[in-house]
Amino acid sequence: MKFTELNLEPAVLDGLEAMRFEEATPVQEMAIPVILEGKDIIAVAQTGTGKTAAYLLPLLNNFTKGIHEESKVNAIVMAPTRELAQQIDQQLEGFSYFMPVSSVAIYGGNDGIIWEQQKRGLMMGADVVIATPGRLISHTNLYKIDFSGVKYFILDEADRMLDMGFYDDIIQIASQLPAEKQTIMFSATMPPKIQTLAQNLMHDPTIVKLAVSKPADGIVQAAYVCRENQKIPIIQSLFFESQPERAIIFSSSKLKVKELFKQLVRLKISAGEMHSDLEQSQREQVMRDFKNGKINVLVATDIVSRGIDVEDIGLVVNFDVPHDSEDYVHRIGRTARANKEGVALTFISEDDQYKFYQIEKFLEKTIYKMPLPIELGEAPEYCPEKHRNGGRSFGGHGKPSQGNSGHRDSDRNKNKGYNKSVPKGEKGSFRGNKKNRPVENVHHTRNSLPE
Repeated sequence: MKFTELNLEPAVLDGLEAMRFEEATPVQEMAIPVILEGKDIIAVAQTGTGKTAAYLLPLLNNFTKGIHEESKVNAIVMAPTRELAQQIDQQLEGFSYFMPVSSVAIYGGNDGIIWEQQKRGLMMGADVVIATPGRLISHTNLYKIDFSGVKYFILDEADRMLDMGFYDDIIQIASQLPAEKQTIMFSATMPPKIQTLAQNLMHDPTIVKLAVSKPADGIVQAAYVCRENQKIPIIQSLFFESQPERAIIFSSSKLKVKELFKQLVRLKISAGEMHSDLEQSQREQVMRDFKNGKINVLVATDIVSRGIDVEDIGLVVNFDVPHDSEDYVHRIGRTARANKEGVALTFISEDDQYKFYQIEKFLEKTIYKMPLPIELGEAPEYCPEKHRNGGRSFGGHGKPSQGNSGHRDSDRNKNKGYNKSVPKGEKGSFRGNKKNRPVENVHHTRNSLPE
């Protein structure tokens, strides 16, 4: 469906046309009409589907029709992280290019000057306040803010905010808002705690569900079964011939992120690191460098697995297996965004085999196991049941999956470098058709709205 079919005002359509966006994604097609009708809504959609635009566009549409009060806060958008708050603010600025709409992003980790700017925006009544819960609570605890004009209360990545312990903060903020308002909630999953939150905040919400917690179809998934000491050599092999234009390597530990970053620098790979030990200014600089192409590889903890909009990430590497299926989906969701294509590789150590097997069960598919480069030695056998409890078997005799990386073949020494492909006909392979498609040459076919 084209945006021109969604009953949007000319000023909104002008902004979309200037940005060369024509077709709405499924979540936009389903959510925008409901929001325009003024109904409360719960939209369940994975990252990369264009959900940010799904609530910003109808919000701006109502503003252009005069449905807001000047000099008052008219909408509050809650986000779990400062990075997502910044991203939403940037997208709002782009969409509202032809409209006199003001906004302020409220998040922590910055200096007193930024605090004063945030305070001024709140007190003077920015049209849209985009905030992390904790930082907004800090402001409301210090001085009285006029929220009487708020007509829209939007929760982005609501499940993530509850996972981070923001339930009470959200309830406290909601208690300061007018009873008559439209509440809009976007979430990647629909666990019971989201339903409880909805019962407390919403009135007869419409529920829209799209592909709950499943990877986008454009993501080619594969894995290496390996030992811990083989992971760095695999990275070196992947980038042997050429560095990717843009890739993210995830690790669950910030200590591993720091060490891996140092290793990549030693290998003369253009890399940056992202973790909670960095100052906010450092994190912002790293993200700018990554977006601008000054660095090709970002090594990160799960701090950037959700809510960071960086275009054209062709490769995501899970240096270790994520803690659960949801984290896996959000990590690899950094690639193949907005109906584009990308590759996700996971390194499976012996201790992580059963954890990865559980992810495969959740995905209802067997992820292809890539053969290791022959010079790295033998890979462990993929026997998840054997490693169910830290390597202690409970009598199960797991069999290696088809294409197990423990198998040697005569072609493995040809698979050096980042240009790798899997056997013809293998489900989930890097071959999107009969022609061999190199990993680094993923073709992006659709220009759609970013999330």
